[in-house]
Amino acid sequence: MKRWRFEGDKNARPKRARVPPAGADSDVTGARRFRSPAPERMTFPSPGPQPPRIADRAAQAASFASTCVPVCARDHGHRLVGPGGGRAGSGSRVEDRAAQSLLNKLIRSNLVDNTNQVEVLQRDPSSPLYSVKSFEELRLKPQLLQGVYAMGFNRPSKIQENALPLMLAEPPQNLIAQSQSGTGKTAAFVLAMLSQVEPANRHPQCLCLSPTYELALQTGKVIEQMGKFYPELKLAYAVRGNKLERGQKVSEHIVIGTPGTVLDWCSKLRFIDPKKIKVFVLDEADVMIATQGHQDQSIRIQRMLPRNCQMLLFSATFEDSVWKFAQKVVPDPNIIKLKREEETLDTIKQYYVLCNSRDEKFQALCNIYGAITIAQAMIFCHTRKTASWLAAELSKEGHQVALLSGEMVVEQRAAVIERFREGKEKVLVTTNVCARGIDVEQVSVVINFDLPVDKDGNPDNETYLHRIGRTGRFGKRGLAVNMVDSKHSMNILNRIQEHFNKKIERLDTDDLDEIEKIAN
Repeated sequence: MKRWRFEGDKNARPKRARVPPAGADSDVTGARRFRSPAPERMTFPSPGPQPPRIADRAAQAASFASTCVPVCARDHGHRLVGPGGGRAGSGSRVEDRAAQSLLNKLIRSNLVDNTNQVEVLQRDPSSPLYSVKSFEELRLKPQLLQGVYAMGFNRPSKIQENALPLMLAEPPQNLIAQSQSGTGKTAAFVLAMLSQVEPANRHPQCLCLSPTYELALQTGKVIEQMGKFYPELKLAYAVRGNKLERGQKVSEHIVIGTPGTVLDWCSKLRFIDPKKIKVFVLDEADVMIATQGHQDQSIRIQRMLPRNCQMLLFSATFEDSVWKFAQKVVPDPNIIKLKREEETLDTIKQYYVLCNSRDEKFQALCNIYGAITIAQAMIFCHTRKTASWLAAELSKEGHQVALLSGEMVVEQRAAVIERFREGKEKVLVTTNVCARGIDVEQVSVVINFDLPVDKDGNPDNETYLHRIGRTGRFGKRGLAVNMVDSKHSMNILNRIQEHFNKKIERLDTDDLDEIEKIAN
């Protein structure tokens, strides 16, 4: 039986009293949790304490990020950890999805320059299809337009061009939208909520559901930024640990929260009158339905809302389970899909190196580094143990190395990625936690120190594609090197070749001339 322990001072109290501590939200799956003193609800703008800024969290993790081999992930304040320093329940698919979504939000400093096509399916095909090329065309309230520009949006992103006219139409229209991180969808639905608020009415008018406490905070941050010049707008967080007195009514205009707490506030505790909600947003639907209980809770909340309430649902993926859920929650929807950019191996040169041991693989790696100039490289390992060993060995050889592994909390991962993106480290050694979603233009080489396999030991072709897809980006030619150290891994490589119908050439790393040729 596992024994759980708390790191940090048990008697410490969270410094920021206006937002509940992350550990206090039991809507997030995990093991045991602690309860902390009930904070006040947060309003904005306010001279008082604000939610933890990402810059603060990144700064807290900076010393950790600059070291290549952590003893364990050092947390700040209370954190429930399991044996060996890993987070409780961190192996679950649900937490992985939620963590990846949060990580993407933390590391996106600007919108993704996306060349994908937007597909719009209108509820009424006979009505004209509008799109906008500027925010002025939307006839926003001046203080909201000012907030949009203050956030650095000069013109609408592809999904905003099509989604905003639908969301801001009169009468408002329901929407189901598929979009990946970095497409500006959070700013789009935040703008829709802020546009519908009537500040004189001191009761909740917009309700936004997020699957976790941390993702709710991220949405709140966008609301604060966009509402910077609209001081009469108020925001409250409906998350576990944010307790109100019985009989009290929420007076803030916008409420963001996790499904379990929002359901309690609407039904059992009656802090919110759901019949007065004008806009209902369900964000990260694919993460939401993967979390036990959230799907049922979200549907129960939706059924309490008035028939004329605008329903907006967003999801990064749309497998069948998400579609069925979306259709239950959003009646008569318009549908927007942002087609995912097809990753290709056409611009990537692939090689493999035959070795007999881990040490030989490391020596081959050193030979490659000794023969060609590499701007930045990502090296993928199968286990944390191998990744830590390799990072230490490379560091001894004088390389600037960053280590990324699943034992780190999300904020620490974000700090590591940011340092790598800024070029402070030239080599990123990682397990699969960052095989997706990291765009670093300077990455010219990806090395599979261990080939990707699934839990049954079969080739993981999708992960292979995502891994080496880090390098052939932005129209540049990339280089991928695969280390093969057994008959089994040679078999894996052959099956990967067959799957993609692409020949992977052998590379002799003892021949410096041959290595130099692959760089040309």
